[in-house]
Order: sequence, then C-alpha cells, then structure tokens
Amino acid sequence: MSEVVHATSEIRRARYAVAAVFTVHGAVTGSFATRVPWIQDHAGVGAGQLGFALAFTAFGASCSMPLAGRISHSLGTRTALSLLISLWTLSLTLPSLAPNLLTLCLAMFAYGATSGMADVVMNALGVEVERLLGKSIMSGLHGMWSAGALIGSAGGTLAAHLGADARVHHALAAVVLTALGLLACRWVPDLRPREDEEPPPRFALPPRSALLIGAVGFCAVFAEGASLDWSAVYLRDQLETSAGLAAACTTGFMLTMAAARLVGDAVVNRFGAVRTVRAGGLLAALGGLLIVLAGHPAVAMTGFGLMGLGIAVVVPLCFAAAGHSGPNPSQAIAGVATITYTSGLIAPSLIGGVAQATSLMVSFGVVTALACGLAVFAGVLRGGERTGAKVSPRSAAVPEPRP
Repeated sequence: MSEVVHATSEIRRARYAVAAVFTVHGAVTGSFATRVPWIQDHAGVGAGQLGFALAFTAFGASCSMPLAGRISHSLGTRTALSLLISLWTLSLTLPSLAPNLLTLCLAMFAYGATSGMADVVMNALGVEVERLLGKSIMSGLHGMWSAGALIGSAGGTLAAHLGADARVHHALAAVVLTALGLLACRWVPDLRPREDEEPPPRFALPPRSALLIGAVGFCAVFAEGASLDWSAVYLRDQLETSAGLAAACTTGFMLTMAAARLVGDAVVNRFGAVRTVRAGGLLAALGGLLIVLAGHPAVAMTGFGLMGLGIAVVVPLCFAAAGHSGPNPSQAIAGVATITYTSGLIAPSLIGGVAQATSLMVSFGVVTALACGLAVFAGVLRGGERTGAKVSPRSAAVPEPRP
C-alpha cells in the first residue's frame, strides 16, 4: 500500500514539475509578443520585413525539433530539458538587441530553434505523465503554458505602457525565468532509454500517422501565431490605438486561451476531442470575422478573444493524439510539431506579405478561412480520445502505480 502511495506522490510531483516548465516556456513567448512593435521600431523594419524576420522563428524551430529526440536519448529527459529550457529563456534577450533586419532574422532563428527543442521534450514528458495517470492532462499543461504567456504578456504590457526599453525588460525577464525553469526541471521525470534501444536518427521525416494530425495543428498554429505576432500591430496600425492598448489586446488573446485550456480536459472528457475541435473551429472563425469587420478596438479585441477561445485546445489534442499513435512519443510529437511549426513559418511572412500588398484586414481574412478548416478536419483526432496507456517502467524513473 505504501508503494502505491509513494508512486502516486511521485507521479503527482512529476505532473506539477512538467506544468511549471510549461508555464516558464509560455512566459518567454508572452514577454516577447507584447514587445514586437518596439522591436520593429528599433530594427527599423516595415510590416513585410517584420513578417520575413518572424518567419525565422518557426524556421529555426522546424530545423531543430528533429534533434530533440536524439538529445533526450543521449542525456536523459531531465538533463536535456534543463539545458534546452535554459537556452530558450536566455534567447529572449536576442530579438530586442537586433539593430537591423539581418540581425533580427538571426536572432529569431536562434529564438525559434531553442523554443522548438524544449517544446518537443516537455510535450513528450507530458504524454508520458498522462499515460501514468490514465487521464487527459495535456490541455491543462498547455493551459499552464498559456497562463505563463499571460503572465509574461502582462509584464510586457506594463513595460510598454511605461515606455521601458525592451532590452532591459527582456534581460531581467530572462534571468528570472532561467532560474525558475532550472528549479522546475529538478523534479521532472528522468526518462532514459533501455540498454538495447537504438538511438533515434538525428533527422527524421514525420511518420505517416503524424501527417493528418499535423494538418489540423497547422490551421490552429497559423491562427495562433498570426494573433500573437500581429494582434498588437493590428490595433496600432489598423485601428490607430496606443501602444499600451495594443499590447493589452495580445494579453486578452492569451487570457482566453489560458482559461479555455485550463478547463479543456474536462470539456474533452465530456464531449470528445472531435466535437470540441469542431465547435472551437466555428468559434475561431466567428472571431476572425469580427477582427476583419472591426471598426472599433473593442470589437477587434473581442474577435481576438474568440479566436483564442476557439483554437485553445487544438494543439494540446494534436500532441496527445500523436503521442498515443505509436510506441515512440518523442518521434511522433516531433513529427506533428514540425508540421505545425511549418504553419508558424508561413504565418508571419504571409500575414506581413499580404498586409504589405493590401492590408492587415485582408491578412486576417486568410486566418479566418483556415480557422474553418479546424471544423472540417477535426475527425482525425479521434485517436487522441484514447488516453491512459501505461508507459513501460523500464523507460521511466517515475514508478508505475499498481492496482
């Protein structure tokens, strides 16, 4: 009996530790997103050039994510995540230091590469803990990511309102978040391969099972990336708001995503992944229409809020479906993540390019159309509704509970 209690305690502690890492990861994104207008002005780039530079974030992530499985195999998940989350938090300082387009592109590549590798490892750990618990937790973990992004964006909103230099703001945030990330990693599961297990390839194409799941994630990440990177710019340029109100729009978007993800596991358990994603797609499309037709900042902010609410649980469910689709969660998750981050690669440049040629209003018409795709292709996530498969105790440092 005491062994069962101890095992349950270990798994619960592992869940909290992984959730804390998700929170730190999200806080970096929130800290960056609210200062994009400042970074744009400091680098002296236009909308099209900014979109080109932001594309390097997803390009760096897509190039680096296939390496995550190899790093975890070599170092173990605890050491690998400690290293990668530290590189990610420290990379926050780079974009605000960039004085021109070239250096901004290089900074965004490094920013995205470290983000992508840390993302794969922490999601693979989330899937393993979910299997040990025997219930859905991925939406909640991504809810903690959104909560972290909300905290980071709130700090960024305050800094923007006060007119603070983003270089100072991001340096302070990087130091604090690095310390918190390393502290949380002390209690994440230290998963290691069996002695006879072959190391994963350094680079691998996404498995076939990941392609359709990735297509759904593609639509969601496109809408999320467009809203995160361009919502503040949209309000400032399209609706001529202040920098503080523009940053607050990004914060509001993250708030709705955080709230939806924190209750998402209960919704998915009640209605299933497919119906949840279909309803979310319709809600996101409604939000996109409000953004496109907005003549007042309040309408646009409501639209971004609905967009966040609608797409909130899609990416967690894609990762969960990928993690349960085969024997190697890291490889399947890396495959889906590579596809979805390709959407992030396309989104900033496409939004910026269309905005340069027409307007940001037309750009978000594209976002609205892709949000409709969530409702159409939601059926491929049925596999993610099956949770609770147990991980082999030979590959995990967390003990497996006994009945």
